[in-house]
Amino acid sequence: MTATRQIRNWTPEHLPDLAGKNYLITGGNSGIGLEAAIMLAAAGADIVIACRNPQKAERAREKIEAAGPGTCETVTLDLSSLASVEEAVADVRARWDGFDALVNNAGIMQTPETRTEDGFELQLATNHLGHFLFSGKLFDLVANRSGRIVSVSSIAHYLGRLRFGDLMFESRYDSSLAYGQSKLANLMFILELHQRLRRAGSAVSAVACHPGYSATELQSTGPTGLLNSTYKVLNAVFAQPAYNGAIPTVLAAAGEEAESGCYYGPRAFGGARGPVGNAHIASKALDEEAGERLWDVSEGLVGFKWSFTA
Repeated sequence: MTATRQIRNWTPEHLPDLAGKNYLITGGNSGIGLEAAIMLAAAGADIVIACRNPQKAERAREKIEAAGPGTCETVTLDLSSLASVEEAVADVRARWDGFDALVNNAGIMQTPETRTEDGFELQLATNHLGHFLFSGKLFDLVANRSGRIVSVSSIAHYLGRLRFGDLMFESRYDSSLAYGQSKLANLMFILELHQRLRRAGSAVSAVACHPGYSATELQSTGPTGLLNSTYKVLNAVFAQPAYNGAIPTVLAAAGEEAESGCYYGPRAFGGARGPVGNAHIASKALDEEAGERLWDVSEGLVGFKWSFTA
């Protein structure tokens, strides 16, 4: 989609009053997710954070509630497990009837080769497939508020390639290529979702964003060996704070300027940092045939077919 509104320097000060709004953020206990939750809470919103570790979620909940007048509640979610996603969905549906945005933020990066309990490559499972199922199962709650489904991609999507012949990297694993594939999938999911929403006449929006190069736990908890050591140096020299990296997420989730089908992030230094606005999308992410194929394959892998009707 070509944006009708070009955004060049968006900041959280542009947010409207979010009192009465409710935002569900995966991975809201640290890094980009926590900073985004705090910004939204400061504008008056109620927040739900879905996290793998209940203890870390509780500590984050206290910080988020202290930031604004609204509430913050937690849900236990391990996106690498389809069973955990189903349990989290049941928990969410029992407690809430609508969200103004579902923010698919949680992620892992450049992890050693790991297979999940469902037989998936860990990064694709966590970053894409878990979110794909979680969003599909909660779509009607977002539709109840004509809300947004947001995915946090990465400038690493430039390096990604959808390996339809070996999505799980069973032949030869490369942690960086697997990460790039998962972040390309995040962006293509949103672009394909946008097309399907428009065809269905839905009032829900699909928005993508990326944090640039931001210092978070991603660089220390995933990569090992030389990669881990390299990130320690790069973070100290080049990375922007997680607060800055969270601004595109807040724009995508709650900014009045954000448009469905668009992609937002830092605009300077190749997208690594700087003023936030419309970000560049790699041409391969715009391949509509590949986007449709990714959608169909994802539905098959998670055993769930999306429905856009109430």
